[in-house]
Amino acid sequence: MVGRSTDETSPPSDEIEYTSGVLIIVNNGTVLVTGAGGFIGHHLTSYLVERGYHVRGVDIKRPEYEPTQAHEFMLLDLRDWDNCLRAMQGVEDVYMLAANMGGIGFIETYKADIVRDNTLINMHTLEAARVMGAKRLFYSSSACIYPQYLQNTPDVTPLKEEDAYPADPEDGYGWEKLYTERVCRHYTEDYGLQTRVARFHNIYGPLGTYDGGREKSPAAISRKVALAPDGGTIEVWGDGLQTRSYCYIDDCVEGIYRLMQSDYQQPLNIGQDRMITINELVDIVANAAGKTIYRQHDLTKPQGVRGRNSDNNHCKQVLGWSPQVSLETGLAQTYHWIHGELVKAGRIQPKAELSAD
Repeated sequence: MVGRSTDETSPPSDEIEYTSGVLIIVNNGTVLVTGAGGFIGHHLTSYLVERGYHVRGVDIKRPEYEPTQAHEFMLLDLRDWDNCLRAMQGVEDVYMLAANMGGIGFIETYKADIVRDNTLINMHTLEAARVMGAKRLFYSSSACIYPQYLQNTPDVTPLKEEDAYPADPEDGYGWEKLYTERVCRHYTEDYGLQTRVARFHNIYGPLGTYDGGREKSPAAISRKVALAPDGGTIEVWGDGLQTRSYCYIDDCVEGIYRLMQSDYQQPLNIGQDRMITINELVDIVANAAGKTIYRQHDLTKPQGVRGRNSDNNHCKQVLGWSPQVSLETGLAQTYHWIHGELVKAGRIQPKAELSAD
């Protein structure tokens, strides 16, 4: 396990414990999680609170599906400079996850909104961290930064961190993420702000958006399967042969924490390295539901790059760890949570749960 030295991160009164090989710093100072009302930010907040941190969460909205565990929660729009200064007061560690984002349909439709909002959020947050004396900052980047010319076939070679250049990221969202990675590097080199950057590969799990246009493919497929009868048909965007790898949320937050504790300053993949087709994703979800599901492909809908997978060699070397939750386990938990939400919303009758299990 790679960890920070205690004299760098903890006042003398802090207690240091190890649980299952993971460093836990109890009674540490306040850490800031931006985007704490969103999917990953909410899970990360809970993870940090459980490890003894005093957490300040910031977002334009509160978590949708359960109350936050943050000790403080500030409703702030981080596109505004003064709000970033308010959020950063008394903070040494910053987890920067706030972003305007969604699934492939959203990021291909609202490029100007995404680039404008996220650039303002990112630049203001980084500069506020510098001005207010933060010591360390985590930035959540994306596999969307990888060149499209390396992702033209379903049997794509796993993407290594050094593959990012020559640059050709996804238009809009990918360029914004790649640019902010560079800004993080410059803030480290010029100002001494220690930055850590993770490139997420399709993070999924319970307590995330599953409807409305911003949901990712595991959540969208889970919703469609839950609403379909046994033997029914669901719509699949594209021909279903496009490939992806998917990382469960518990592994994601574990990877974030381990990276933040490390001394590694280069961008790092956080994702599973098991690649499947979208058709296979449907089959795994249908199996979790106990249903036979047929697919109807819509070739007019956005489907993103043709293939994408994570190379985890650097992750294993740097962190001595890689994601552990199997796709079958993670998708089953995600499906049953979404099914339960649909029951609560009255979109599925409770008796359907018995026939689906």
